[in-house]
Amino acid sequence: MHQSSSLPAKQTFLVVDDHESVLSGTLNILSQAYPDAEMMTAQNFQDALQKADQTPLDLVVVDLVMPENAGEAAHSHAGIQLLETLMKRYPTLNIVVQSSHVRTLVWLKPAIDKHQGGFTVVDKGQPIKELLMMVDWALRERTYTPKEIRNGLQLRPEWLEVLRLGCQEGLQDEAIAKRMHVHEKSVQNYWAKIRDILEIYPNEEQNKDKNIRILTTLRAREVGLID
Repeated sequence: MHQSSSLPAKQTFLVVDDHESVLSGTLNILSQAYPDAEMMTAQNFQDALQKADQTPLDLVVVDLVMPENAGEAAHSHAGIQLLETLMKRYPTLNIVVQSSHVRTLVWLKPAIDKHQGGFTVVDKGQPIKELLMMVDWALRERTYTPKEIRNGLQLRPEWLEVLRLGCQEGLQDEAIAKRMHVHEKSVQNYWAKIRDILEIYPNEEQNKDKNIRILTTLRAREVGLID
């Protein structure tokens, strides 16, 4: 079972899914893993957005297919619209997409790349442990997106600068932030995006007990992003 003792004791989660059984199951899983967290639910776009606007949230777990309003037909456009709105209004909100239609996230790739909070994706068909891992990563402001929505090795200029300063000049995040005139939290977010593109995830078994910064440097050199 996932342990959340190293994270803040009081958190608020919003779970969005229009299927009662899936919503109840996800809620039960999260309640057991995070017993001190307040759990909120929504089953359509308007209800989810209203609750997000009214209550400070630590995490949103959202399906992509949902109705825009209660009683209407469900479609992926509503889920995409919800994610786009949430990332625009709350740039540091931690988000987990739990869906069987993750390919549609390709339309949100620019917004995901800019998002400063955690952003992870898990297919509904995956085991419970995968969902809990994605929740944990999102709360730790990490990024994980499936290969279907990645676009080669196209890195934003600021990510490349972080790679150069961190891997070639050996600077720590605080020094990188000063050099780039950004907050240190932004630099940490850039690293999360870089590791996602390079497919380096700290919690994976093959990376256990390894220095993630060194792994990132080696992979970046391997694919020609740095000298």
